[in-house]
Amino acid sequence: MRVYNTLTKKVEDFIPFEEGIVRMYTCGPTVYNYAHIGNLRTYIFEDVLEKSLNYIGYKVFRVMNITDVGHLTSDGDTGEDKMAKGALREGKTVRETAKFYTDAFFEDCAKLNIDKPAVVAPASEHIDQYIKMIKKLLDDGYAYESNGNIYFDISKAKDYYRLSGKNPEDLIVGARDSVEEDKSKRNPADFALWFTISKFQNQEMKWDSPWGVGYPGWHIECSGISAEFLGEHLDIHCGGVDNIFPHHTNEIAQSEAYFGHKWCNYWMHGEHLNDAEGKMSKSKGEFLTVSLLEEKGYNPLSYRYFCLNSHYRNQLVFSWEALDGAEQAYKKLKSRIRQLNKNPDLNENKTDAYQVRFKQAIENDLNTSSMMTLVYDVLKDEELSDFSKLFLIDDFDKVLGLDLIDEEKEIDEDFEKEILSKIEERAEAKKNKDFQKADQIREELLSRGIKLNDTREGTTYEVL
Repeated sequence: MRVYNTLTKKVEDFIPFEEGIVRMYTCGPTVYNYAHIGNLRTYIFEDVLEKSLNYIGYKVFRVMNITDVGHLTSDGDTGEDKMAKGALREGKTVRETAKFYTDAFFEDCAKLNIDKPAVVAPASEHIDQYIKMIKKLLDDGYAYESNGNIYFDISKAKDYYRLSGKNPEDLIVGARDSVEEDKSKRNPADFALWFTISKFQNQEMKWDSPWGVGYPGWHIECSGISAEFLGEHLDIHCGGVDNIFPHHTNEIAQSEAYFGHKWCNYWMHGEHLNDAEGKMSKSKGEFLTVSLLEEKGYNPLSYRYFCLNSHYRNQLVFSWEALDGAEQAYKKLKSRIRQLNKNPDLNENKTDAYQVRFKQAIENDLNTSSMMTLVYDVLKDEELSDFSKLFLIDDFDKVLGLDLIDEEKEIDEDFEKEILSKIEERAEAKKNKDFQKADQIREELLSRGIKLNDTREGTTYEVL
């Protein structure tokens, strides 16, 4: 497999530390509000990546954090804690807010067929791990204490800006919230590892530490959770492009200082979902969530379809017109698949060739648009039996996650007898030219999820 590595700025062969096994870390949500569909585009990309790696034969162990403490509102380490701000808005405790929005996040993921990682780790449950790492960073001279807080000294980091390609002048303090620079730092770009009560008097979630009662910085949480569950070598770290700097940059600095060697070989980032005015965010315009899409009558998987038709490294522009087009195309695709005959007749030579092409699309830096094209190529191939087409589409959907083949819906024996009786009653009504009654029977069954199909061989039914 070849992937674009943000660290090297090129597409390169993927070689894990341990043959056949992929250790993968993905940055989870800060659970102070609902995830908007721009956030969820990144999680769709990461889900497809994990499914793809499994498809081509790797065993993937993926870990994701839940940020329920420590994520500040600025681009650096200044401003209010996002969780505390969210709790104040909701009139709840931070823990209640975190629980509510964590549940909401995974409900949205389920609607989008995003699998839950092997490990989901709330940041607040791993305080001892962060303290252990911070102690070592202090002992080794990579961190320092100032006014009760612990900071990482980026001047000690090797090639600090290599992931982002930025220069020191690029760090704009308080870019989002126009907050003041933290005067306790030796360098404006130094970042917090631990905040004490001396700085945030109203912080609700606090723990004892060697430096006083306080709470961890955002960046140390991901490094700590990754180290705890995945060890000192990480194969792939994912996130959105807005995580590259400073979050992922800081993760590299502190993790490599802690371990004493290169930590993660491959960094993969999903691009923004934009609207007509630029990057989509929670703070501008209509707050676009999965629930809002459903309220407007859209199937959430139409949004997944919309995302898969664009490469994860390309910016994608959202509009309601574009989503309309995706929904119509998705429904049409499902309808075409539904019409395929399920009688067994497998053309193995042909199916093998298509599976090879599908793997090639995966191995070409996760080319989801090529994967989608192959689905349509399969449907158009007159040399393939319907059964072979269904086999391939079902196989491809292990990665695409679009529910392309409807599951057989079971009905109980009594209801089946009633349906067959209604079909006979309708046939008798038609024989007697009582078409009004025949139509009434059809509509009654349709309202109960049963669609009648009149064929030359007689009337059949399907469960909707």
